[in-house]
Amino acid sequence: MASSGLTSSRLASSPLAWIGVALLLGGCLQATLEPASTAAMKPRDKEYLANPPYEQASIPQPYQRHIVDYHRHEAPGTIVIDTDNRFLYMVQTNGKAIRYGVTVGEEALGWSGVAKIGTMTEWPSWTPTKSEQERLGPLPAVVPGGPGNPMGARAMYLFANGKDTLFRIHGTNQPEYIGEAISSGCIRMTNEDVIDLYSRVKTGSPVVVLAKGSGDSPFPPRSALSGPAI
Repeated sequence: MASSGLTSSRLASSPLAWIGVALLLGGCLQATLEPASTAAMKPRDKEYLANPPYEQASIPQPYQRHIVDYHRHEAPGTIVIDTDNRFLYMVQTNGKAIRYGVTVGEEALGWSGVAKIGTMTEWPSWTPTKSEQERLGPLPAVVPGGPGNPMGARAMYLFANGKDTLFRIHGTNQPEYIGEAISSGCIRMTNEDVIDLYSRVKTGSPVVVLAKGSGDSPFPPRSALSGPAI
């Protein structure tokens, strides 16, 4: 385990950090950094991402892809989104999950509940809503798919009770915001991570979006950045 980088004075003033350290030292939480793989990338993905029209971001380690112990009880194949802590879990077998860092919606724009993936699209186009035009515009009526599109490399559209929730899991052209709450309500992932997740799910895969205050990560996202390196 790498050094935490925390001074004793910072630990003394941060009970959440102490809790995180205690859990880790007690063996209650295990996480293994999972190197980003290009196995799920198609030729177009490699072409678009070889020289993307946005700056490459250095994703803080807690928000990089990890294999983690998973203590909740969702079935393997379920996506679980912890918006409090900016994590998306792809539940695996044997008490494990793949954990990805995400950008989540601002408080007023968030959504929670149980849904299923209704449709899936590679390099989707983007049609800004009226509210997005008002908040972000002026914007084109339709933005074609590609590396400069804010929907990124993949999009998974969530449906509940047979209706589109208007909530999406998709890529981004702003990877520097992974770990933040700034989006229009959807869940953003790095293009590399959303390609990986997309390859692991299918139409009908269940998605659980935890309500605000329901996240149960050992430490909140900002504490995670100053907590132990795993």
